[in-house]
Amino acid sequence: MKQSDNPSDPFKKALAEATKAMANEGELSVSYSVDPPGLAGDSMRLPQVTRRMSTEEVLLARGTADAYALRLRFHDAGTHARYAPTGEVASALYEAMETARCEAMGARAMPGTAGNIDAKIEAEGRKLGYAQMSEASQAPLAEAAGFLLREQATGRALPEGAQNVLDLWRGFLESQAGESLGDLSENLSDQTAFAKLTRQVIKDLGYGDQLGEDPDEREDESELEQETDQDETDQPDESGDNEDESAEYEESPEDQSSDQADQQQAQVSMEDSDDPDLTEDAQTEDGDPPQEEPAPAPHSEADPEYKVFSTAHDEEIMAEDLADPVELERLRAYLDLQLEPLKGAVSRLANRLQRRLQAQQNRSWEFDLEEGMLDAARLARVVANPTTPLSFKQEKDMEFRDTVVTLLLDNSGSMRGRPISIAAICADVLARTLERCQVKCEILGFTTRAWKGGQSREDWLKAGREPLPGRLNDLRHIIYKSADAPWRRARPNLGLMMKEGLLKENIDGEALEWAQRRMLARPEARKVLMVISDGAPVDDSTLSVNPANYLEKHLRDVIEMVEKRKAVELIAIGIGHDVTRYYDRAVTITDVEQLAGAITEQLAALFDSDPLRAKARVRGIARG
Repeated sequence: MKQSDNPSDPFKKALAEATKAMANEGELSVSYSVDPPGLAGDSMRLPQVTRRMSTEEVLLARGTADAYALRLRFHDAGTHARYAPTGEVASALYEAMETARCEAMGARAMPGTAGNIDAKIEAEGRKLGYAQMSEASQAPLAEAAGFLLREQATGRALPEGAQNVLDLWRGFLESQAGESLGDLSENLSDQTAFAKLTRQVIKDLGYGDQLGEDPDEREDESELEQETDQDETDQPDESGDNEDESAEYEESPEDQSSDQADQQQAQVSMEDSDDPDLTEDAQTEDGDPPQEEPAPAPHSEADPEYKVFSTAHDEEIMAEDLADPVELERLRAYLDLQLEPLKGAVSRLANRLQRRLQAQQNRSWEFDLEEGMLDAARLARVVANPTTPLSFKQEKDMEFRDTVVTLLLDNSGSMRGRPISIAAICADVLARTLERCQVKCEILGFTTRAWKGGQSREDWLKAGREPLPGRLNDLRHIIYKSADAPWRRARPNLGLMMKEGLLKENIDGEALEWAQRRMLARPEARKVLMVISDGAPVDDSTLSVNPANYLEKHLRDVIEMVEKRKAVELIAIGIGHDVTRYYDRAVTITDVEQLAGAITEQLAALFDSDPLRAKARVRGIARG
């Protein structure tokens, strides 16, 4: 067997074995990848360690490995799931506190892990710009709560970025939940007690409405019901051996008359009472009290009033699952024929975008380092004075590479023909260009599964035509290319847009919310979402039984939410449709032939280091 000449391989092997031992999981599979690190079942993916084995790479790999190993060692998934909240903010707080608990326990038991995890936190904070945040609204509350617990439990100083996030939220956390947080740090070894206290912290912070039902209360009610059933079973029957006993205790006529009079008096008092609660309590005294149904979670985060009659028939589907490989290749060939007349113009636009992106990655180096790439320009000093140490250099990472771009395409029937062909061609070129520049790109599409309603409408008709049912069609959200998939693998998928019968109706608000959720789950620091549409949201089935502006209002609410949060940079291109009345950052083109130029200029403007020049570009394409 040929021995590997990669100097990082021994380190990777040693780290993998140490991680298995620390996690106490002998069957754990450890791999290294440029993809985001993760832990799923008995598989762990760690950050890649290159041949140069820089200090930052080594510390990040160690810190990530230690964090995941401690999670495996000290975390019980069943207990965690039992007490998990239902709301988004509450869930984030709960998860951050549990992560901090596992890592704090590891720091106590194995002090060497603390420094490694600090390096991991520092790298993540640098990536997310924690040190540059100046307001609490910019910083994640959940992470701040985890940092505070870590500080209290270990007594260690936090890395700079983490310390800044904590300082922004410290006053709020300590004033609202200081006592409960102190109790948390004293109960690290008992995950059940810790989970209960975490729920109390979440309640103290004002998110008690997102906790859901208390699992302990449910269990107590269940035990009480079981005891009641058991007592009823143990009571003697009115027949058989108990007949003699019942005869002994048979009431005299005077006693029976007295009991009847008492019952009549009690009934009169109840009927005369003006307190409805008293009457209801009396009526349910001998039975179980009525159970209130928990309010269902709102379907839309942007508008809690937005209703959907049924989500049972909605689908999120990969493009390759909507056609067999032979048909995809045929459709792709047809798309390439459409591309042929535009090939020269589109290629020029792609090259222009690539040049502009690459202009932002002028090489920047750090010199006079103790490790890295040998700096040949400084070898003369070593020749002149052999006692002079060798000098090394490293290329700095470019910030814009840590970016993901999502292209969300309207796949409605009105896009049929030239518009959808141009959109598919531009998506294809954009994915290739961004991949060359090491920027991740995702391509999504949205439509419905049927015209004028589908299974949802049929279910509504069978259920009695409920008034104002909300959205009344089956969604189809298509993933043409995921952000991590290489372009060559997704290339045939884009031909699916040419498939007859695919393009139907468009419900933009839910599609935009779906795309944003996918982006927020990504690890990249910068997220750009570009929407291409040729009209307002339209679904005949929904609009025929709801207010005429139902879907448009929801779209506006979603746009407002995304733009206010600023976690995703949102831009839109309207084809013959004025999208500037919806989006703050938008361009409207009158001719579909301008689409390629609009996409290129918009992206180039986003990556332009000169804001004034960027605005001028956007205005120029808007006029064009």
